[in-house]
Amino acid sequence: MPAAHAPALVWFRDDLRLTDQPALRAALDSGRPLICLYLYDAGASEGRPLGGAVRWWLHHSLAAHSAELEKIGGRLDLLAGDHADLPAIAQALGAAAVYWTRRYGAAAIESDKAVKAALLEAGLEAQSFNGQLLREPWEVTTQAGAPMRVYSPFWRAHQALGDTGAPIPAPRKIQPADWPRKAPARVALDSLRLLPAKPDWAGGLRAEWTPGEAGAKARLKAFFKGGLAAYAQERDLPAKPSTSRLSPHLRFGEISPRSVLQATRHLEAETPALNKGATKFLAEIGWREFAFHLLFHNPQLATRNHQPRFDSFPWRTPDAATLRAWREGRTGYPIVDAGMRELWRTGFMHNRVRMIVASFLVKHLLVDWRVGEEWFWDTLCDADPANNPASWQWVAGSGADAAPYFRIFNPMIQGEKFDPEGDYVRAHVPELARVPKKFIHTPWLAPTEILAAAGVTLGATYPAPIVDHASARDRALAAFSTLT
Repeated sequence: MPAAHAPALVWFRDDLRLTDQPALRAALDSGRPLICLYLYDAGASEGRPLGGAVRWWLHHSLAAHSAELEKIGGRLDLLAGDHADLPAIAQALGAAAVYWTRRYGAAAIESDKAVKAALLEAGLEAQSFNGQLLREPWEVTTQAGAPMRVYSPFWRAHQALGDTGAPIPAPRKIQPADWPRKAPARVALDSLRLLPAKPDWAGGLRAEWTPGEAGAKARLKAFFKGGLAAYAQERDLPAKPSTSRLSPHLRFGEISPRSVLQATRHLEAETPALNKGATKFLAEIGWREFAFHLLFHNPQLATRNHQPRFDSFPWRTPDAATLRAWREGRTGYPIVDAGMRELWRTGFMHNRVRMIVASFLVKHLLVDWRVGEEWFWDTLCDADPANNPASWQWVAGSGADAAPYFRIFNPMIQGEKFDPEGDYVRAHVPELARVPKKFIHTPWLAPTEILAAAGVTLGATYPAPIVDHASARDRALAAFSTLT
């Protein structure tokens, strides 16, 4: 058995924070010196490699977390390898106990079960905690005890369970344990090669984001100051700074949903006029909870239609030029192109626009939703195994509580409704910057002299639409009507 002075190992993954960190708190409460470890496995334990934007964020999040630990006397140790190696690593470190935050994807669950069994067999204490969600996915059920399939009753049932408790304060001091000589050699962060090099495409990400717990707290504070009051009215307007943009921070666990919930409710209590915005914002946190609920109960969420009737859907195989036009934001539909370019430049896309570009791929082009999900997995900083596939299946109509198949977003109407001045398009499609707002979402309808004055030549400086909306809509409706 491990000696009384043996260290406790805190195994960090998607929970890179000090505040409201149950695994860290349990390790501290053990009274043992701590080893704080991140074991990089390139996403293998999640079932697929991490995307490029996620790897970029992870590099900076690890650097920030290391700095925060050092401020209170701790240390973040890095290793590279398979998560299955964790029990052997813990034994080499002489650890008495291992604490970690649970994950909910099928591959991750199986990996963690195997790790826990091996730790217990070796005589070590092994405990996992919920540090990623407000509630565990199995806690919210129908009256019959079954998983929930529709968001609204899910969120009502979730809320009916009562208070989720107060966030755990960050520790003020950590007693670090020495790293034994017999233990595997630690690696430097740069050796993980998480950052893009040739080419370095991350300039827009660097300009847009501050990964880390401090960045998450600053982002929430800025949202409370400048976005929450108008959130209910403006959350669908991509040109307005009215959304929280917390999703990448939540994805990496730099802030907990419980901290977000408590801070929002505290502010709402102080300022009742914020009730409408706060209620809507927390409902979006509820959608995140629902996505993980779906993932837990549907392990193949990213690869299999939630509704089996979609298995026979007549998807089209896109030619390389069509798929490239969508990925690069050159479809000829300005709101679609603005969203795809925002994604490539910043690793993020406004949620309303995500729905528009996803609908365009799935319904205008009849491309399998899994193709889009994979692209978002690689390019979104907030891509996680629950929200990314759940959202794509929602748009496709194959998911739980999905949009009806006949809801085919008209990109011109969507643009005119949610970007009425064209500011979002102009910010991300600069070649259209001088087009009057009357034609900003339909440049192909503009008179030749107006396009000439704006410096636009369709098919040259900006593409003509790659597909006719009316024809694409008819084709999509015909394809979806084949579902039984």
